[in-house]
Amino acid sequence: MPRISVIIPCLNEAMICVPRLRALQPLRLQGHELILVDGGSTDGTLMLSGSLVDRTLVSRPGRALQMSLGAEVASGDVLWFLHLDSRLPADADSQVLRQAMDGPGWGRFDVGLSGNRPMFRIIERMMNLRSRLTGMVTGDQGMFVQRSLFDRVGGFPRIALMEDLAISRRLKHIARPACLQARIITSSRRWERDGVWRTIGLMWFLRTAYHLGADPEWLARLYYPCASPARAS
Repeated sequence: MPRISVIIPCLNEAMICVPRLRALQPLRLQGHELILVDGGSTDGTLMLSGSLVDRTLVSRPGRALQMSLGAEVASGDVLWFLHLDSRLPADADSQVLRQAMDGPGWGRFDVGLSGNRPMFRIIERMMNLRSRLTGMVTGDQGMFVQRSLFDRVGGFPRIALMEDLAISRRLKHIARPACLQARIITSSRRWERDGVWRTIGLMWFLRTAYHLGADPEWLARLYYPCASPARAS
């Protein structure tokens, strides 16, 4: 039976790490492994999380760095990159294995936002439609990839931001992603904290600038005041 390595970058998530990691324990019972890669938390995240994962690692902050470190030590046939605040649909691991091992080799889930605002339903639809049309996958969508395919494209580039779009570019030259309609629910706290329209505008600007060749280091300086490096997407 193929095995999944779930790799979770985090930073200062003591408020949510225990309930969210407890929700992932059925994956461990199925024989999969959980790897938590901490970006230097100062709030006790590591202490609280230790018994709920198979491995804890410490890295400099930055999602690309943290996920790459997790991938280096992962023992699974499939790498599945999740945000700590993600809530999985039923039978998610079986869907991942089916598409990673017998399908295109990589893919993602549809994403839903946890908040109840009607605007969030529009944002979800636009995010999922954009991903289907472009073949680009973002961190909120629970990207998964067969280990051999991940190694074949060189893994995540060591850039400060947009590493998910960068690896999507490489992977879709081999195959377009599996776009699963089952939904991963991710926290809408960023949208609620920074404002819906401000967040939409910022993300569209960052993505457009990246596609036009802007330096990811410069983009990160614009984004990180609004979110921690481990949460950037």
